[in-house]
Amino acid sequence: MKRPNNTALYMRLSVDDENYGDSVSIETQRTILQAFAKDNGFHVYDEYVDDGWSGTNFDRPAFQRMMADVDAGRINCIITKDLSRFGREHVMMDYYLEFVFPEKRIRYIAVTDNEDTDKGLSDFVPFKNLFNEWLAKDTSRKVKAAYRAKYANGEYICTHAPLGYKKDPNHPNKLIIDEETRWIIERIFELAAHGHGAHKITKILTEEKVPTPSWIQYQRNGSYAYIHGENPGEKAYLWTDTYVKSILTNEIYLGHSVQYKKHSISYKNKKMVRSPKDEWVRVENTHEGIISQELFDQVQQQVAARHRSTKDNVTQIFSGLTRCGGCGRALGYGTNKTTKTPIAYFNCSCYRRYGAERAGCTQHYIRYDTLYNYVLARIQKWSKLAQTDEQQLLAKILKSNDRERTALNKKQTTELAKAEKRKAELDHVFSQLFEKWVTGKITEYNYDMLSEKYQAEQTELVEKIDCLRAELTEERETAGNAKKWIRLIKQYADPTELDAEMLNTLIEKIVVHEAVRLPDGTREQEIEIYYRFVGKIDQ
Repeated sequence: MKRPNNTALYMRLSVDDENYGDSVSIETQRTILQAFAKDNGFHVYDEYVDDGWSGTNFDRPAFQRMMADVDAGRINCIITKDLSRFGREHVMMDYYLEFVFPEKRIRYIAVTDNEDTDKGLSDFVPFKNLFNEWLAKDTSRKVKAAYRAKYANGEYICTHAPLGYKKDPNHPNKLIIDEETRWIIERIFELAAHGHGAHKITKILTEEKVPTPSWIQYQRNGSYAYIHGENPGEKAYLWTDTYVKSILTNEIYLGHSVQYKKHSISYKNKKMVRSPKDEWVRVENTHEGIISQELFDQVQQQVAARHRSTKDNVTQIFSGLTRCGGCGRALGYGTNKTTKTPIAYFNCSCYRRYGAERAGCTQHYIRYDTLYNYVLARIQKWSKLAQTDEQQLLAKILKSNDRERTALNKKQTTELAKAEKRKAELDHVFSQLFEKWVTGKITEYNYDMLSEKYQAEQTELVEKIDCLRAELTEERETAGNAKKWIRLIKQYADPTELDAEMLNTLIEKIVVHEAVRLPDGTREQEIEIYYRFVGKIDQ
C-alpha cells in the first residue's frame, strides 16, 4: 500500500537572493508551493522557512528541523520551488538526491524545475546543481565587489550605527551624530584623557548608571537583542572593559571609516576571519566627528602608556614592557623592605609564583634603579644622535637590524609556504574524505571525527597564513619605520628622566637576562631593548 504524502514545504531566501526581487521572495515561494500541493492532493505536514540563509550552508535551522522530522518518520515528501531553494552546493545536493532521499524513501519535488524523484530525475539535474553553485559563487563575488565599492566610497553598511551615531534617514549608508548618546562617547574620552584606564572607566560608567548600547537599543526598538532571556534592567548599566577599549581606539569617532577588518573565508564557509591590515579600507572625513584629533591622539598615548599603580600607589612606568630573558614572561615589580633603605626591583613573575623547580626558570633579578639608569642612558644616546646626525642614526638602525630582519623574513617565508602547502593538502583531503563517506567506505562517525579534526587545523592555518602575510608586509616597510622612530625620539630632546608615555612611545619591550658572576667577583647582566618599529639597535 502506498504511503500518504505527508509533505514538507521548504522555502529559503538568502540576503543575496533579494537582488532578484519578488520572484524568489518567501511569499512567492509559499504561494507556488501551497497551490502545487493543493492541486496535486498533497497533505502538508508543515512549512519550513529559512529566511536570510545561504544555500551553500546546510546547517540552516529550519532545514535541520525538517531533516529531523524526516528521520522521525513524520514526513516522506519535500517540495521546493526549485533546486536552488533546497541548496546551492552541488556535492551536497548530489548526496541528498542520490543517497539520503532514496535510502529514507523520501520523494522530492522541485516545482518550477519540473523535477520529481518518483518520476525519475532528468539527466540535467547535476548540471543544474553545478550552475546553481556557480551562481552562488558569482553572486558572492559581485556582492563583495559591491561592498568594497561602498567601503571605498565611505558608506557605512553595517546594520546598526555605533554608539554616538545613528543612520541618516535620508541616506541609510551615512552616519549622523546622535545627540542623545554623543555625550557618552565624550564622557569616555574625557575620562581616558584624565589618565583612567578601560577598567576604571568601566567602573565609573557603571557607578554613574550610564546606559549601555544594548540597553539603549532595547528602549528604542522594544527588543533586547544582546542579552537574551533576561530582564534588560538587570544589565542596563553593566559595561565591559572590552567595549570601552574598542571605543577608545575607534577612528570612527574622528569622522573616519575603517572597514573590511574581517571577511568570510569563502562563499561556502561564512566564518569571519581578521583581514590583513593592508586590506582594510580607510576613508577619512566620511561623517562628522565627535572627538577632536588632538583629544584622540592624547588618549592613544594614554592607552599605549598602560601605566598602573603599585600597592604603594607608585606609578610603575615600566609596566607591560619588561620581559624575562629565560621564559619570556613579564617581570614582576617588588620592593625589598628588609633593608634600611627599601630597594625596588624586578624579577621573573613565573619564578616568583612557582619557584625554580616548577617554573623551569631562574630569578632574573634586576634593581629598579639599575634598569632605570640603563634605559635612560640608551634613550639619551639615541636622542642626542637624532638631534645631531639623523642620517648616521638611520644607517645604524638599518645596519643593526639587517641580519636579524633577513633571518626572520626567511623563517616567516618558509613558514608561510609550509602553511599554504598544508592548507592545499587539507582541501584535497576533505574532497577525498567526503567521497569515501558518501560511497560508504567510511562510517558517518569516522567522517564526523576526522572532519572536525581537519576543520580545526584548517581554521588555524588560515589565521596563521593571514598573520604571516601581514608580518611580511610590515617588514618590507623597514626604512619607513626607522624614519618614523627617529621622528618619535626627536620629540624627546635631551631627556633627564623617564616616564610611562616616553617609554611606551619609543620601546616595545625590554628583555632582562640572568646576571652572570665573573671570575673577578663582579656582576654582569645583559639587557636587550627592542624599540618600536625598529627592534634592537647596536650599541
